[in-house]
Amino acid sequence: MQKKVTKPRERNKDKSKQQLLDAVGRLLRTKGYTALKVNDIAARAGLDKKLIYKYFGGTDQLVDAYIRSQDFWSNIGSDDIPASIPDGGLALSRQMLTQQFDYVAQHKELQKILLWGLAEKRRSLKKLADDREASGEVLFSHITDPFFKEDATRYRAVMAILISGIYYLNMYTNINGQTFCGINLTSTEGKREIKDALENLMDLVYADRQNKIL
Repeated sequence: MQKKVTKPRERNKDKSKQQLLDAVGRLLRTKGYTALKVNDIAARAGLDKKLIYKYFGGTDQLVDAYIRSQDFWSNIGSDDIPASIPDGGLALSRQMLTQQFDYVAQHKELQKILLWGLAEKRRSLKKLADDREASGEVLFSHITDPFFKEDATRYRAVMAILISGIYYLNMYTNINGQTFCGINLTSTEGKREIKDALENLMDLVYADRQNKIL
């Protein structure tokens, strides 16, 4: 009778890393950033806390990795930018704003990270802000600045107001209420109204520039 050979159980590194990242997200969503302690994260993941140090180097590095994975702009790469942009970036600007609105609305953990960034100084949160600026600079310097020329800073200012509004409306809706200016932001219709407004504002900005060119 042939003896059965039992192979040692191999740990799935990628699966374990994702379990730890998911545990950070669940704790952040349910208890806030003050709950992100090594023992709590390991317990929520159902794994030995030694794996946090083995795979990430420590709790701070694990949390930093999670923060980077959640940000909208940090996950926008050069492949997301069309090769040919004949309209000065209008369609892309509309798309980026509406997609970001949906992204922030759907990712409650990102909302917690945004609030965390207002409440506490942390190197990874500063790095996240810097990375976000670098991603946005790809859009600005290579696409919209050449189109708007002397009005480039005005376009950037409009985008700053619209993006900060996207953050605030979603965080407000998630924490304190359903309506803002009489619009129910938890409803499909309300969300559509906001996204339509974002697109319309971009249309106005580009139309103003076109009128100056003509």
